[in-house]
Amino acid sequence: MIPPIASKFVAGESPAEVLEHTRDLNDRNVKGILNLLGEHYHERAPADEDAEAYLRLVDDIESAAAEACISVKPSQVGLDVGTEVFHENVERIADYAADRGVFVWIDMEDHDTTDATLDIFEKLARKHEGGVGVCVQANLKRTDDDLARLADLPGKVRLVKGAYDPPAEVAYKEKSEVNAAYERQLEYMFEHFDGGIAVGSHDPRMIERATELHDEYGTDFEIQMLMGVREEAQTDLADEYEVWQYVPYGDKWLSYFYRRVMERKENLLFAARAVLGR
Repeated sequence: MIPPIASKFVAGESPAEVLEHTRDLNDRNVKGILNLLGEHYHERAPADEDAEAYLRLVDDIESAAAEACISVKPSQVGLDVGTEVFHENVERIADYAADRGVFVWIDMEDHDTTDATLDIFEKLARKHEGGVGVCVQANLKRTDDDLARLADLPGKVRLVKGAYDPPAEVAYKEKSEVNAAYERQLEYMFEHFDGGIAVGSHDPRMIERATELHDEYGTDFEIQMLMGVREEAQTDLADEYEVWQYVPYGDKWLSYFYRRVMERKENLLFAARAVLGR
């Protein structure tokens, strides 16, 4: 049994439970980004097992006709084993999902995985004419250049502030710097991207800024938030905008919470505010 504090952020341990949660979301006009918990495998066998689990999840989404897609972590499907293993597994997932009309997000992890992640995204975005998406982190100093690389590619790009704690030589450390970078990069995307913008933020100011930029440039966008965070706001925003909820599930929920809290002290405060409804 998942304890109540965790069940606020995790939709259960089984595909059936996450699909039931997704149906409830769809009833509120919110769509689901489904993520099987698991990361940092250092052997190929568990990476391959989770890749197979994603193929079955794609079948479940198709069968249920759910408004949902999947999101895969690089270290979950083999990046810590080797770049070739990661690329092979994520391409297999993307190919399978494309045949069934299911969109695939590739999550972004630590700063030293950025190149391998963007490389496979670029390949698959061209191969599937936009059936995949990738996440970039505003706190990384390289992200302005990465967005220029991604601007003309098909697919989607999710802009987040960044939940990891990279070193100062590669990242902005002050909250004000990260916020400034996020707003600057958001404006670049609305000005230069032909749609496919995902605003991955719970910050009301960033969401408001995105709507202002949409009114100014007319570029299509969607809003993405985590399960358990500002749920009422998600439903309210879905009345006017396309809203997706990132929904983790699986039996590795304990390590998921432990790792998130240990990575960055702000994550603990963030989770506490979400539990308190603030």
